[in-house]
Amino acid sequence: MRVMFLGDVVGRSGRRIVVERLPGLIVDLALDFVVVNGENAAGGFGITEEIARDLIDAGADAITLGNHAFDQREALVFIERQPKLLRPVNYPAGTPGRGAGLYMARNGARVLVVNVMGRIYMDPLDDPFAAMEREIAACPLGEQADAVIVDVHAEATSEKQAMGHLLDGRASLVVGTHTHVPTADHQILPHGTAFQSDVGMCGDYDGVIGMDKDEPLHRFTTKIGRARFEPANGEATLCGVVVDVDEVSGLATTIEPIRLGGRLAPAMPRF
Repeated sequence: MRVMFLGDVVGRSGRRIVVERLPGLIVDLALDFVVVNGENAAGGFGITEEIARDLIDAGADAITLGNHAFDQREALVFIERQPKLLRPVNYPAGTPGRGAGLYMARNGARVLVVNVMGRIYMDPLDDPFAAMEREIAACPLGEQADAVIVDVHAEATSEKQAMGHLLDGRASLVVGTHTHVPTADHQILPHGTAFQSDVGMCGDYDGVIGMDKDEPLHRFTTKIGRARFEPANGEATLCGVVVDVDEVSGLATTIEPIRLGGRLAPAMPRF
């Protein structure tokens, strides 16, 4: 089976390229399952119900979030009725929504998607490693799940790499999100899990991690904030990875980056 993971959708330009390009990519690349990180989709901060619906209508089978999960207050309510929307699984008990979901892929496979958030330079949530051990034990690859996809929303590369190695051989794909800059370390780990430290963002790269560059530059040079951050709204780059998963073992056989549009050098899977 073939899965695609798209990095953090940032603002209007990020939404536009995903909504415009995803339906065609599903056909052209014969994608069985698509995960999109949508935590910056609403003006750079969180997600609304309408935006979530737009991404799902475009072909997202699951939407993951992160530290901005509840920046849009309506998410506290609609996340309960939208099973395809996931917030980090290691939020405290009683937090609205869910951190993991088992979904049916287009080829009939059962896909477990888990969203987990790191703690280094991030909010001090529950232990992400213990949380992942619980989720994997509850729905093991090759038993209750035919594929397992994990979004590690974290600041530190070391924490994301450690999670990849912890889950190596027990997940199909472990990817990092949050930093909005794609890393060049896409690989298949020794025991068969596809991994990339950060898949980047779907947004305008002519800015500062997806935001219009003027306010970040002002803050860096004067140490004074004068306005709120606003998403950069030039042409966006669609950025993520495409992974082939063995239908017997549930482990990865290939991982390739995908980058389309905008300022970054294009990359298409060589399948």
